[in-house]
Amino acid sequence: MQTIPQSSPEPTWYTVIRLLRWDKPAGRLILMIPALWAVVLASRGVPPLPLIGVIVLGTLATSAAGCIVNDLWDRDIDPQVQRTQNRPLAARSLSVKTGIVLAFVALLCAWGLSLYLNPLSFWLCVAAVPVIIVYPLAKRVFPVPQLVLSIAWGFAVLISWTAVTASLEPPTWYLWGAVVLWTLGFDTVYAMADREDDERIGVNSSARFFGRYAAIAVALFFAGTALLLALEGLSLSLGLGFWVALLGAIALWTLQFLQLNTEKTDPSLYGQIFRQNVWIGVGLLTGMLLGFL
Repeated sequence: MQTIPQSSPEPTWYTVIRLLRWDKPAGRLILMIPALWAVVLASRGVPPLPLIGVIVLGTLATSAAGCIVNDLWDRDIDPQVQRTQNRPLAARSLSVKTGIVLAFVALLCAWGLSLYLNPLSFWLCVAAVPVIIVYPLAKRVFPVPQLVLSIAWGFAVLISWTAVTASLEPPTWYLWGAVVLWTLGFDTVYAMADREDDERIGVNSSARFFGRYAAIAVALFFAGTALLLALEGLSLSLGLGFWVALLGAIALWTLQFLQLNTEKTDPSLYGQIFRQNVWIGVGLLTGMLLGFL
């Protein structure tokens, strides 16, 4: 009889990496991008390099803490969802105690980095923490929990902008609104992959809330994003490079809507659209930099 080789157990260090989601860079980048948008626009195209370093490290630490907190709350729900059943806390690969310690360390790192910021930015960091902590609970009590996530994402704009200017200006709020709507759009798409599992378990999501109109809702969120980014460009007198990037983003968002607005959608499409939005964000960031030349 032929012996089937057994796969070696996953190293603990890699299990920790998976808990932090650092094995999935798309999710880290899609939080980092709005923060970089803000620092580029607030500095009028000349962002301070040390601040960029703080923002990059801060988003890595904050998103890691958020992922751990999410998995701690959902450790008994995730095993019932196909996409999340192998997460370390769901699969009991790591203990709850380990998760709490790692979340504390990640938040401690974020706190240390926030000391570099001015007082307004620092207190905005403090204000963001409760939103990050309660987001996983929102799916149990609130019909559109992705809105809570979007507000958490919006803090990346407020913190980064004020880190440059120490004030909140009208363009800050245009960008904040654009990021909130953009996040609602791509995270609703992400939630579509789990819609059947969420219905079976009884947890809320924007994909469930909008139902058969989810694709139209995503299109409206992306349209609102484009409108607010256009207002941002006008308020800061951005040049041609920004408008070319924005037109490219609008074209891709339109294509995504057409792909979603069909009777039968390949489930792999949802993850593809999520990852495409990372590149859309990078393209817009490039356009913002070029818009000041």
